[in-house]
Amino acid sequence: FTNVANAPARNVAMKESKADLEAIAGKLNPAVGYFDPLDLAGADFWDQGNEATIGFLRHSEIKHGRVAMAAFVGYIVHANGIRFPWPQVGGGVTIEGNNPPEMWDQVPMNAKLQMAALIFFLEWYSELGGRVGMDPHYMRGGKPGKYPSFNNEACKAAPPGHFMLDLFDPFGFSKNKSQEAKDRGLLVELNNGRAAQLGIIGFLSEAKIPGSVPMLSGVIQHYDGEVMAPFTNADLSLPF
Repeated sequence: FTNVANAPARNVAMKESKADLEAIAGKLNPAVGYFDPLDLAGADFWDQGNEATIGFLRHSEIKHGRVAMAAFVGYIVHANGIRFPWPQVGGGVTIEGNNPPEMWDQVPMNAKLQMAALIFFLEWYSELGGRVGMDPHYMRGGKPGKYPSFNNEACKAAPPGHFMLDLFDPFGFSKNKSQEAKDRGLLVELNNGRAAQLGIIGFLSEAKIPGSVPMLSGVIQHYDGEVMAPFTNADLSLPF
C-alpha cells in the first residue's frame, strides 16, 4: 500500500538479479527450470530499475504463496467440519455447514471489516522499510518475503514494556538455523506456495463449475455464489 514508486532510490546493493532467479529456478524444479515467458524479470516497474522490479516480483510470489497455503489448509479444515470449540464470531451468530465459501458468506459484515482492517495494518507495516529505521524495503535491497519484527528500532517509541510476538517465527525457532537450512526452507516454501496456489484455484473452480477439475468431482461441494466477491448481498450497506 505504501507508494514506493515515489520514494527516492537509494544506492543499496540488491539481493537478487535475473541470473539469481535462473539459478534458484533450477533448484526449485530441474524439470521445468527457468520459466518466464513474459520476461517480467527483465522489466522495469514504475521506473524503479530492473533490480527493484525483481525484488517486487520475488516478494509478491512469496506472499501469494503464503496466502494460498493458508487458504488451501483452511479450505480443507472447514470442509471437514473441524472447528474451534467456541463460536467463530460473537453476537450469538452461528456459522452453519461445511462448505467454505458458503461459510464465508455467513460471516457478519462487521467481522469481515475487522479482518480487512487487520490485513491493511499488516500490509502497511510491512511496507515501511528503512525509511523508519526498519530493515530495507524489498525494492531497496531488503530481503523479499521477510516480514519486519514488531520489536525493532522503529518501535522504541512504544510504551514501556512493549512486547509483541512477531508474525514470522514468533518463538525464535528459526533464527538460529544454519544458512544452509534457511536456504533449503526457502525452496520448500516456494514450491509449497506454488502448489497451494494451484490447489486453492482448483477447489474454487470445481466448486463453481462442477466437473472442471475431474480429480475433485464429487469431492468439492458446489457453490452458487461468486467466489471472486468477498462481500455479498448481505453487505449492501457498504459504501463500496
